[in-house]
Amino acid sequence: MDQARVLVVGGHGKVARLLLPLLTGAGHEVTAVFRNPEHRADVAATGATPLVADVEQLGVTELAELFAGHDAIVWSAGAGGGNPPRTYAVDRDAAIRSMEAAQRAGARRYLMVSYFGSQLDHGVPADSAFFPYAEAKAAADTHLARTGLDWTILGPSRLTDDPPTGRIETAAEGATAGAVSRADVAAVVVAALHDPGTVHRTIRFNAGATPIADALRE
Repeated sequence: MDQARVLVVGGHGKVARLLLPLLTGAGHEVTAVFRNPEHRADVAATGATPLVADVEQLGVTELAELFAGHDAIVWSAGAGGGNPPRTYAVDRDAAIRSMEAAQRAGARRYLMVSYFGSQLDHGVPADSAFFPYAEAKAAADTHLARTGLDWTILGPSRLTDDPPTGRIETAAEGATAGAVSRADVAAVVVAALHDPGTVHRTIRFNAGATPIADALRE
């Protein structure tokens, strides 16, 4: 995808703040959506266009209006844990609305930043604090895979603030859940956008020894 118009939801998140300058540096026209107006300057400094909006409160029609004119949507938003109702509201419900909105707006390319263990049979105990997140992400990812969008689901392991390595290991290579830097996750998002071979694939990965572009081709 060359010089696309990309909209990143969750544009002030830790991964997104590493992702935005990579996207703009690759020549994309980038809009970053976030809900706190105090973060406008941080986002603008990345080269992306700041857009203040609370996706938790917006319906499909309003989201489609935000998405109009964009070629690709990257969902990198999350409730942040600790509040089960809000986790379901953001990580499941708002995410699913955004998929419907992307289809209405004609933004066919959709990348979901999920997590390594996301699946319906995730195995997280119902009394675990992580259970709402696991349930929400499983529902959202399953819904995405059933849409007509050109979707990719990225499932990184536990996130760290380590510097980027440019290398990962995917589940297809035998990776099991471990850890990976947010910087490398951001680089994977960009590489996936540029690689049409990642469409309609769920790619689980952690830190590894394979160059990102090569790992995505496995």
